[in-house]
Amino acid sequence: MDFLQLTGKNILVTGVANRKSVAWHTARLLEEAGANVIYSVRSEERKKSLEKLLKDRTVFVCDVEFQQEIDRLKQQVSEQCDSLHGIVHSIAFADFSAGWLPFHETPREAFLQSVNISCFSLIALANAFQNLLDKTNGSVVTVSISTTRMAAENYGYMAPVKAALDSSVCFLAKTFSKFSKVRFNAVNPGLLKTSASAGIPGYIDSFLHAEKATLRKEAVQTEEVANTIAFLLSPRSSGINAQRIVIDAGMEINYFDEEIIREKQQ
Repeated sequence: MDFLQLTGKNILVTGVANRKSVAWHTARLLEEAGANVIYSVRSEERKKSLEKLLKDRTVFVCDVEFQQEIDRLKQQVSEQCDSLHGIVHSIAFADFSAGWLPFHETPREAFLQSVNISCFSLIALANAFQNLLDKTNGSVVTVSISTTRMAAENYGYMAPVKAALDSSVCFLAKTFSKFSKVRFNAVNPGLLKTSASAGIPGYIDSFLHAEKATLRKEAVQTEEVANTIAFLLSPRSSGINAQRIVIDAGMEINYFDEEIIREKQQ
């Protein structure tokens, strides 16, 4: 039974970095569901590094920091298909070359670059592909974080950037509703084991703490995030628009878990 109704649907997946990335887990699931997945990666170097993983697949290069590359991607995709049924925006970047500074010392250039790549790129992609997206059943899904209200110091300025991304989802859903039924939603996972997260100082300690705080005492799996993205891309989720879908295994309601409190008292 084709429950997700994604067979033959054309879906652009951005941001595959390696086997651990959310984008790759999502793309693999979409392919299993019968979708035609078109890949976009940031650079030629990244494309080359993914040759074995993405062999025989359509892979384009687009650095979303630059509008001309987004325009080129739109042209390339339009030559592959007449209609695009979905876009997965799984892109984030932050330059911490200046070191891990207190938030109030965040370099202006680094912050604005991060907003451009991690947030504005969603707006730019939506605008570029608006005429190609299926006006009746199109769906755009971005990847955010479970909460932007938790001031985790080691996450730096990415939380405010993700907050802007979450807000942009709502505004895109509103403006697109003027001429289409294209839906925009965000998946907001808790802490995951990805290559990107491994570069965050103290992340392992935060990950282990988050795992204890989940109701099931088991961390969120990347596959679970991919499952939710696939559902949001599917016509089965047609009533969901302009939403944040938190995937944290109940962590946000469990800060006062008795086992965690007892550990702190010892």
